[in-house]
Amino acid sequence: MDIKEEKRLSIALQITNFRTALTEFEILVERVAAQKRDERAGLFIQKEDAIDYDKFYAAVQELFGPEVKNQDAKSFYRKLCNNPDASIDWCEIFGYFSSEEDSLASQMDEENLVFLVSRKQRVVISGSRRRDVIKCIVKIPQLDLLITASQKGLITVFNSQMRVQTSTKVTDTSWITGCDYLSQLKRIVATTERTMIVWDYKAQGGGQENYFVIKPMDHCLLCVCVVSLPDQLCRDDILLGDDGGFVNKFTVNSDDFGLKQAKPKKKLQNQVLDSKNFKSVKRKLHNDWVMKIRYITALSCFGSCSLDSVHSLVLESLKRLEDNLPVREFSMPRGANTFCYCTKANVIVTGGDDKVLRLWHPNISTKPVGKLVGHMFSIMEIVMNEKDQHIISLSSSKVFRVWDIQTLSLLQVFHDSHGGPGDMQIYSMVYDSNHGMLITGSSVMDMYPLTRMVQDTKQVPHTHEREINVMLYNSYFHQVLTICSESIIKVWELETGLQIYQILDPHGFNVELTSAAINESGFLFATGACNGTIKIWDFGSGKKMKMLPEGKDWKEEEHWLRHLIFLKAQEKHQYLILTLERNGKIKMIQGKEDDMYLMVIWELPNVVPFLQDGNHTVYLRTSPKYRSLRIPFPDVELEEKNFSQSVNNPAINMEVNCIDVLQIEGYNLIAAGTLNGAIILWDFVNSTVKELYRPENCFTGDPDLDPKRFKINDILFLFRTPECARKSSQDSVCSSSQCDSSKGPQSSKGSKQSIHDSEIKGEKTVVTAEKQQPVDEKHPGGTSLIDAPPPIIVTAHEDGHLRLWTMEGKLLKNMLPFTKHSAISLTSLYTDSCTRILLTGNVEGHVILFSISSFLDPPHDEKKLKQLLAWRAHSLEIIQVIYIEDKQVVLTASIDGSVRLWHAFSGHYCGYFGQRRLLELSQISDFILPCDVNEYPVEIKEENKFTEKKQKYEYPLVFDRQKWKKMSSMSLLFKRTPPKAFEVDHDFKFFKSLSSPKIRRCALEGFMTENREAGIVFGSLPIYRVPSPTSLRFLPFIGLEAQKESADGIVGKKKGSHVQHEKMPQRRSLKRNLVPQINLASSFFPSISK
Repeated sequence: MDIKEEKRLSIALQITNFRTALTEFEILVERVAAQKRDERAGLFIQKEDAIDYDKFYAAVQELFGPEVKNQDAKSFYRKLCNNPDASIDWCEIFGYFSSEEDSLASQMDEENLVFLVSRKQRVVISGSRRRDVIKCIVKIPQLDLLITASQKGLITVFNSQMRVQTSTKVTDTSWITGCDYLSQLKRIVATTERTMIVWDYKAQGGGQENYFVIKPMDHCLLCVCVVSLPDQLCRDDILLGDDGGFVNKFTVNSDDFGLKQAKPKKKLQNQVLDSKNFKSVKRKLHNDWVMKIRYITALSCFGSCSLDSVHSLVLESLKRLEDNLPVREFSMPRGANTFCYCTKANVIVTGGDDKVLRLWHPNISTKPVGKLVGHMFSIMEIVMNEKDQHIISLSSSKVFRVWDIQTLSLLQVFHDSHGGPGDMQIYSMVYDSNHGMLITGSSVMDMYPLTRMVQDTKQVPHTHEREINVMLYNSYFHQVLTICSESIIKVWELETGLQIYQILDPHGFNVELTSAAINESGFLFATGACNGTIKIWDFGSGKKMKMLPEGKDWKEEEHWLRHLIFLKAQEKHQYLILTLERNGKIKMIQGKEDDMYLMVIWELPNVVPFLQDGNHTVYLRTSPKYRSLRIPFPDVELEEKNFSQSVNNPAINMEVNCIDVLQIEGYNLIAAGTLNGAIILWDFVNSTVKELYRPENCFTGDPDLDPKRFKINDILFLFRTPECARKSSQDSVCSSSQCDSSKGPQSSKGSKQSIHDSEIKGEKTVVTAEKQQPVDEKHPGGTSLIDAPPPIIVTAHEDGHLRLWTMEGKLLKNMLPFTKHSAISLTSLYTDSCTRILLTGNVEGHVILFSISSFLDPPHDEKKLKQLLAWRAHSLEIIQVIYIEDKQVVLTASIDGSVRLWHAFSGHYCGYFGQRRLLELSQISDFILPCDVNEYPVEIKEENKFTEKKQKYEYPLVFDRQKWKKMSSMSLLFKRTPPKAFEVDHDFKFFKSLSSPKIRRCALEGFMTENREAGIVFGSLPIYRVPSPTSLRFLPFIGLEAQKESADGIVGKKKGSHVQHEKMPQRRSLKRNLVPQINLASSFFPSISK
């Protein structure tokens, strides 16, 4: 009775808590609805009091727990924002939406499984004997090699392309039972039933048969494992398991095999070594066969499993093999055939004849922490996918099962149908983490690739059927909108990559959409078409709200819309859109909440003809027509004094190609870039139009030159608000540990880390016409912009240059981004909310990342604008790049029809929208590239003058003159002409005189002195005391002894002039042949001033 009463009270308490949560949830909904009503009424709401989606979702999770799905909460919040007065049912927050389940189920098909069985590859081992099977497979990750050993003695080494690198045949009567790699000795060890074989697979020539046989063994060897200890040099420990239940440890050294090499001229013979000459220990740990043995480096212990039901698994250190102390034992019915260890989860997975997978904690041997049931036959092999946390188990009926180790759920089941009834068993299995592939060995070798590896590396990314025209990011709902030239609108979820909805032919049949924009709140988006029509849509539901119809007298493609920008309206229930047409006209479109149709309220006058005459400033005045309207950019017209200066050249193409808007307190600017390279700045605060830049000879048409050479493809304002500057300074003084802990996985290379650490999360931004601009969310009277530096304009040019300008037209920086090919036309620009980084794309598919945080601070040092990274994202032209700050991801859209995702600070490929598997935006270690890209990211590293430059190369050999002096130099002593320095270096036992340079180990002793005669500069320089070198023993003067002999002869025979006459020719010949008094030391030793 007490138990029933306790259960009843517990249920009553849960009901009470849930009712309390529902009451608080209704209060939260009412607060959000009231806020949306105030926003529609035009009332100002403080940023701290505003409830955005992130705050709403956090409050819902706090009330109902983490079981509430993000997508369900997002749909509920979107419905509440669209209609605050609509009736709300609390059940909707828990996901009672059939459309979401259907969309999720439609994208989860057989291609979204773990392994893509249909792409299985098969390798037949050539040279194997009849009815031979692969008994063991070993993967060497550090060398990217694969070793296979067949039952009848064929050992093969495969390279990374799965091509045979070398192989050998072991001529032994017994079968091979296992193999492994000796990491220190760089050899392969294999075991047969009675012997152990060590093979030098790198031996040249006839080295294929150069292996050593170690025998005899006490029992039949069943498995082998190598202990990989990095501190051991030239020595490896080998663990062996036999049929007697013993675990043996053999220690082999390089000396054991180095002295037994055969002579090169003779045919290499197999050497037989006595096992008693090796250091070995063994201990009986099981009462049955040892089926598998492994060394677990993370636990610093070995594990061995057996068919013994009592001593099924032993997990202990190597020291226990040398004593009789108790060991850690795990017991399970009918023993264990195999086991493996997961490092991340810290569990050991065992499987055996009882068909159950058990998960054990290494320190708890009494009871498993989990069980996986599903196999119908004995479990023969278990391998682990550490990265994805997957367990792959194999039964004796060749059935594979893939499990999730975190949720203990079954992910995939597939069967190998190769072979007949006699070929039912797969003897070995290994998971290749380098290539994302499961490899099995039977009579053939099968390779099952991961689905994501096939999709990422072999399938061409495909988002739309046609080229992408527009890509936008809704930072409010974390969704991406894409439009292709076939006029199909698709909305994608950023985190998963799932498609939310799509709209076909939004502007009518066969009408191409050319531009789009998202408003500040993120609830609306506008689309523009080639016929000049504009429509406003609800972002959440995709329903049409307002439209600008096509005019009756409009010509075809006359009003082709190139650009749309949502403006910040100053009146409630009003929508303002700035448009740029293909003919260069800039217009403003107005829409009211109670009116279905949009209307054009003004058009900017064409000022280009008035700027051709060298007049760099044109004055404006407000038009009286719409003076009463409260709009950010008033309708203006040219003053009359400008008309006398008009000079129009119709042969020059002066159309505006790109625009950008800076609408913030203190600035009301429109920047425009033209086809001829001119930059025009509309300043509505000062009522002026300035020509900031005009290329030389841009008005003179040359038929031999490309008319598009001056074209500006994109233009962007760079402006940092004081709020961003304050947060930037706060982030710069925060500790590195705090910064790292508040951010996700990231790259830590060079200067990319500093940019990454200084980023600001959660900053409110506005996506306006494919650009993201900082928004001041406070009304006038809030933060003052007096201390903020003036904006900077950056332009992307057709000639491949990136140029940055001041508001007065001064060129701050003109740089050519570094890519594989220089001078590639730039197509797109993008910056983050606080202008820390700058992204650009080009026509060859490259993405270039710049650091501009320090450059924006006056005086704009050009050395502080640095390129950090460049990578190839597409094989064709990029039309738009977007940087998502909270995910640190870059989106790229190209004319190849794909939208791809990349890690911003490493250039690693994440995936593309439209792929069948879910996106993984977390930083991954595997570096993969799409199938149409074969270039690796290029990182520009910065040299720090405060860091010591470490010399990575060894000093080369140099000519040692002291060594040379000790050698014979007669070859140069009797040359007719004095030898030069290069003759000495080449002629005089040069190579025998080479030696390593003598580097001074200790620093020179120095002291300061004052020398008035040397002056104030040279008198203050430090003087180093160098030990005086040993006195040089100069070479003998050539011809000196001959002169002495001739002089003695002359003195001794002065009496006869005939004798004197005979000696003169001899003296002249000596002069001619020996060149007396030549000092050869000057050719070899530098002159030393005393």
